Formats: sequence, structure tokens, C-alpha cells
Amino acid sequence: MKIIQIINGPNLNLLGRREPGVYGSRSFEDYLKELRLRYPDVQLDYFQSNCEGELINCIHACGFEADGIILNAGAYTHTSVALHDAIRAVTAPVIEVHISNVHQREEFRHRSLISAACRGVICGFGLDSYRLAVEALL
Repeated sequence: MKIIQIINGPNLNLLGRREPGVYGSRSFEDYLKELRLRYPDVQLDYFQSNCEGELINCIHACGFEADGIILNAGAYTHTSVALHDAIRAVTAPVIEVHISNVHQREEFRHRSLISAACRGVICGFGLDSYRLAVEALL
């Protein structure tokens, strides 16, 4: 069985309530149930934190055993060299994911400090960005 670790960063615990016009009205936990049903032969593990160091610890903990990591680093995407370095340090391929199309948003969201360390980037497809990332890893 393949193991894919999904890691969500800051404020993504508020999905379904936070800016529904940008992020939709569905919680990630509800979407994750559907994703797990769609991929019964894949172990989809999930972690969310608003703290940069905890995200790094999770990458370190699973990054040598998992078959892949799906990372939505939230705002840390645009600020964290430490996350970039953590991604580079592990052997699991990492797919950077964003729910919204960050290139249609504020200028500061157009630059990612983690993209260069990731296998690929998927953005702008709502929560379905995660499904696309699972497909990419499989």
C-alpha cells in the first residue's frame, strides 16, 4: 500500500469557514473522507499545523518513509527558506498544492520559496488540487 502524507499549513484548519469565496465552503476533513474513499489502496495520512517548525518536523518524520508528500504550506510558501530546506533534505517527492490560483491573487503570493524544492506545483483547482496531487504521485 502506498503512503501519501498530506500536510496543511497555517489557517487551513479554517477551511469551510475562512473566505469561502476564495477557499470554498467545505472543510478539509470532509474532503479528506471523500479522497480516502476514492483511493482505498492508498494510505492518506493528514497533518495540519499553524506553526512552521511543526510542519518541518512532520516533513522530517515522514519524508524518508512515505511514497510522497502533498504540501499546502499556506502563507509559509512565500516566506520559508526553512521549509524549502526540509523538502530538499528528505527523499520523498513533494507536490506543492494551493487551493486558489495564487497567480491571480496579491502580488506577494506570486513567488514561492518552496517550488524549486518540489517535484511539481498544482494550484487553482479548489480542493480538487489535492486529488490531482495524489494522481501525480501515483
